[in-house]
Amino acid sequence: MSVLIAAVLILFSQSIFCASQGEVDKMVENVHWLGHAGFRVDGPTILYFDPFKLSDGSKKADIIFITHEHFDHLSWDDIRLIATKDTVIVCDKTSAKKLGKQIECREVTAMAPGDKYDLEGIAVEAVSAYNTNKPFHTKASQKVGYIVTVRGVRIYHAGDTDVIPEMKNYTCDIALLPVSGTYVMTAEEAAQAALIIKPKVAIPMHYGEVAGTSADAKKFQDALKGKIEVKILKKE
Repeated sequence: MSVLIAAVLILFSQSIFCASQGEVDKMVENVHWLGHAGFRVDGPTILYFDPFKLSDGSKKADIIFITHEHFDHLSWDDIRLIATKDTVIVCDKTSAKKLGKQIECREVTAMAPGDKYDLEGIAVEAVSAYNTNKPFHTKASQKVGYIVTVRGVRIYHAGDTDVIPEMKNYTCDIALLPVSGTYVMTAEEAAQAALIIKPKVAIPMHYGEVAGTSADAKKFQDALKGKIEVKILKKE
């Protein structure tokens, strides 16, 4: 009986995190790649992830997620461009110390890997993001990625990371994965990560600015052909 109950609980836990393909496809239409690791998710609540080199006139943010303190992720000018007195900034602890009260916003919330937070109906989970074979993003520094649940769809922004053991525990519908190598996973490694995480849709990122090119995004897509749907978004 205990084995049966455990199996039912596992199936239930998986089902509550499983959006339909139609819901995922509709959400993808609201996901906008802004270049490098930057994304905006449109809806009743406007979300940004790691905004960098935004255009003037960009939509104001309700929530800004910052994965770590490096200049191409914690970009002061871009945060100031989209933040208002009502904006919430969610970030790693190092970024929170740097931000302090220097940005006009409602609040700055610091998170570490494993932390969970409910923000205006959006479930937020900070997850690990670190290098395993290079020194740029150490595990000890507690840089993060995020899994956010928006209208029942779980979106994973990986931050700057390699393939890491924690990924086997990540459940998401849409995965935003770095593919450029040098500071993060290569396209081939990102494909391995996608096969571990098993999202319904994977979107390549972290190329075209600091490192990597559109060729890396295409390699990623080719490596997952027939296995996981990959959408290469046009930069806005």
